[in-house]
Amino acid sequence: MSETARRFPPGWDEDRVRDVIEHYDGQSDDELAAEIEATFEDRSHTVMVIPNDLVPAVRALPSESPGPTPASPAP
Repeated sequence: MSETARRFPPGWDEDRVRDVIEHYDGQSDDELAAEIEATFEDRSHTVMVIPNDLVPAVRALPSESPGPTPASPAP
C-alpha cells in the first residue's frame, strides 16, 4: 500500500484536503455561522447527542446495515 493510500480515506487525496482547508480558512465568521445553521436546518440529516462511550458502537452501525434506510420525518 502506498504512503498516500495510508494517509487518506478512499476518495480523498492531498488536493481534496487542501481544497477543504482553503474553503474553511477563507470563510468569515458570518459565513461559518450560516453554514453551521444550514446544517441543522437540513431535513435530510439528523443531528443528535451521543454519549462518548457509545460512539464506537454507533460508528460500527453503518458497516452492519444492509443498505441505506430512509430517515423518519422530523415532527
